[in-house]
Amino acid sequence: MGMKLYDITQELFTSNVYKGDVPPTFIRQLKIKDGAPCNLTVLNMCAHNGTHIDAPYHFYDNGKTIEQMNLNKCIGKCSVVSFDTQPNLEQMENVLTSCEKRLLFKGNVIITIEIAKLLNNYHIELIGVESQSVGPVDAPMEVHLELLKEEVVLLEGIRLTDIPCGNYLLSAAPLKLGGSDGAPCRAVLIDINE
Repeated sequence: MGMKLYDITQELFTSNVYKGDVPPTFIRQLKIKDGAPCNLTVLNMCAHNGTHIDAPYHFYDNGKTIEQMNLNKCIGKCSVVSFDTQPNLEQMENVLTSCEKRLLFKGNVIITIEIAKLLNNYHIELIGVESQSVGPVDAPMEVHLELLKEEVVLLEGIRLTDIPCGNYLLSAAPLKLGGSDGAPCRAVLIDINE
């Protein structure tokens, strides 16, 4: 019996970048073709480039930094859901009554402040979105504050286009960047129905 994996991570150097963030770049410091014993790459990037996780410290000065976050929230059963249009509170509540505590939104779902409060009422541990930021693009702060105060893991910049809706195992552990407000991660879904 095989295990089916879905990589839902953006390739970093071609990834979407949130407006105003520094785009990721790299320098090949050593090259075998130039006579070096190995290839060696130096990275320059924002902690929120590509597929990444926000720590509470991103919006709360006394919030947990990325290495202090609970990894149990980043790894475990999740539900992938989609909506034909922007969901209202009733549609969202219908999903929340039967989904896992880690919830990934397929498509362009905007997490409004009302939806964020509803997610907190249901004690959702992680939410994943395909956009580079949770909340309305022009004003994401209020939604971040609402979710991060409850230490909801915000997994941003995932790619779910080819992923069927349903339940999976999620592995989305962030890099252990001590003191950071966020970190890139390699987000993978494991099909538990295989």
